[in-house]
Amino acid sequence: MGVRWRFDEKPRAIAYPAGGGSLTYHFGEFTLDVGTRRLLRGQEELHLSPKAFALLTMLVENRTQALSKADLQQRLWPSTYVLETNLAGLVAEIRHILEDSADQPRFIRTVQRFGYWFVGEVVERGASIADPATPARYWLLWDTRQIALNQGENVLGRAPDAAVWIDAPGISRNHARIRLDGTIATIEDLGSKNGTYLHGSPVTAPAELKDGDEIRLGPVVITFRIPPPTGATETALP
Repeated sequence: MGVRWRFDEKPRAIAYPAGGGSLTYHFGEFTLDVGTRRLLRGQEELHLSPKAFALLTMLVENRTQALSKADLQQRLWPSTYVLETNLAGLVAEIRHILEDSADQPRFIRTVQRFGYWFVGEVVERGASIADPATPARYWLLWDTRQIALNQGENVLGRAPDAAVWIDAPGISRNHARIRLDGTIATIEDLGSKNGTYLHGSPVTAPAELKDGDEIRLGPVVITFRIPPPTGATETALP
């Protein structure tokens, strides 16, 4: 009951894009790669929910100052009323992954009655650790909406922290997952009530996606797209 939603006449989809481009931030034994939306400890990939990853990125990128709870809530849940416990839950998730302590923080300090402050020493680098051959963007098309996907896991569903929020009847909270691993894209169902279908067939195991594939999540039909590489403009003949 922590989130109160506004109900619109038409279903909406919201994508949470990667942060500020192909930057990496190194603190302690951790690496935060904004371009690929990955948190690493050495070579080990650590898993945060999309909202927790977005919060950690905001705190690291604004580490010269403490950020207020009100500001963070507005950025994470724009135009939506949420309880303060939602934000505290994300902070707890990040601290657990980073093995941080609220009492003796290495990375995230609580500023009493105000907000949170990233206090770890950060080394910033301009190049992402991603493979340079990796495509910059894959997309989902839903009606007139174009939704960007990110490298790694993209959960589709009605849950507030889903990477692609599809607020429509018949969609489960965590309905399906699209994983981008370099140039390979796969989709799998997450035990949804109304099923996930690829070209009309139920998805019972991870299935590889190709450009133009039609995906049905319950009653919602979306299309997976891989934009073609940008080439030279052809000269029009007279």
